[in-house]
Amino acid sequence: MRYLPLTDEDRSLMLLRMAADKVDDLFVDIPAAKLLTKNVDLPRAKSELEVERILSRMAGRNVVASSVPFFVGAGAYKHHVPASVDHLIQRSEFLTSYTPYQPEIAQGTLQYLFEFQTQVAALTGMDVANASMYDGSTGCGEAVLMAHRVTKRRKAVLSGGLHPHYADVVRTLSEMSEDAVVTLPPDVAASEDLLASIDSSVSCVVVQNPDVFGNLRDLTPIAEKCHSNGALLIAVFTEAVSLGLVTPPGAMGADIVVGEGQSIGNPLTFGGPYVGLFATRQKYVRQMPGRLCGETVDAEGRRGFVLTLSTREQHIRRDKATSNICTNAGLCSLAFTIHMTLLGEAGLKKLARLNHANACKLADALADVKGVEVLNKSFFNEFTICVPGDAAALVETMAQKGVLAGVPVSRLLPGDAGVRSLLIVANTEVNTDEDRAAFVSALRASI
Repeated sequence: MRYLPLTDEDRSLMLLRMAADKVDDLFVDIPAAKLLTKNVDLPRAKSELEVERILSRMAGRNVVASSVPFFVGAGAYKHHVPASVDHLIQRSEFLTSYTPYQPEIAQGTLQYLFEFQTQVAALTGMDVANASMYDGSTGCGEAVLMAHRVTKRRKAVLSGGLHPHYADVVRTLSEMSEDAVVTLPPDVAASEDLLASIDSSVSCVVVQNPDVFGNLRDLTPIAEKCHSNGALLIAVFTEAVSLGLVTPPGAMGADIVVGEGQSIGNPLTFGGPYVGLFATRQKYVRQMPGRLCGETVDAEGRRGFVLTLSTREQHIRRDKATSNICTNAGLCSLAFTIHMTLLGEAGLKKLARLNHANACKLADALADVKGVEVLNKSFFNEFTICVPGDAAALVETMAQKGVLAGVPVSRLLPGDAGVRSLLIVANTEVNTDEDRAAFVSALRASI
């Protein structure tokens, strides 16, 4: 039995109303290179039992991060998440509503979002933070659009140290709105001259710290050059734990700070869902996308929480909306808030120091392997090494030896021959001395 809710006549009427001749006309905005030219190589039909067996076999091929020495990062990191986090996010106080439209029955949801905003603002050194974005990459794209609204300019400059996936999101959104994007070449050594790219035509400069290759950057001179030219500095991070040790972007002059919060409270879970962090200066708050929860008092003077700002088209006139984001990443932001509360300031700093110390141990050990070069002069818990031959092939070989060695840069920048031998390695608090020894042993045996 097939479920076909629309008849051919229904489809014809819909196409007529949209002034389209055929269904393919609805996809003209998608680049031709991204469209499939043939059907996906999957069986046309299987029974439920057969599908279950096939998918179970496919799932069995995955190597769970906690089952082997794991050094994969590049935007998604394995950290220890206390069991109490999973227990607390299931409490009834936080299961009040999908979205807090009615504050009187959503106080639990509104309170944790208020606390979340407070934590993010403190972490980033900014004045105000929103109630979360979908993830770091879409938050980065929204930040660029916000900068365009603030400066009334339409040109963004992307650092060569920005995560390629984040840069892709910015370029996709910019292409749809016909905005200009200048993307600098991959900057493995953090030696690019960003200042030379900043002039009075630029809306914003997007810089990641630590960058995708692990390098730590001083954002202060970039912020000064941006401000002297009427542009904004957007600071990006993918490793939230770094904010426990690295100078916060707000202290270095950033105007908008965005990043991925997965590292705190959220496991890897084969790729999501994650939680985007977004913070800015108070003077730009009305151009900030997403929601803002605020504290108030009720008719009897008791503390309460409300949605203070909802700058999207459902709540206000479409032409006044700053964003079309339809919700915050509620459950993931709750997990973030609970884990951060359990850590506290002292706990986060201790966790960050442990991450950095472990990464230093691994970098020293890898530097002693013949043919391997650690490329970073500075890093937090992630760095880039140069290996003999093809880094992607090396990762596959080491996986067969029971070690997940990292992310080949060629996976992030396909088609760039200059990064073929580069491997991004992350080392967090979950890695032991035995894990590092296994990495070094497998590496020596594989090159």
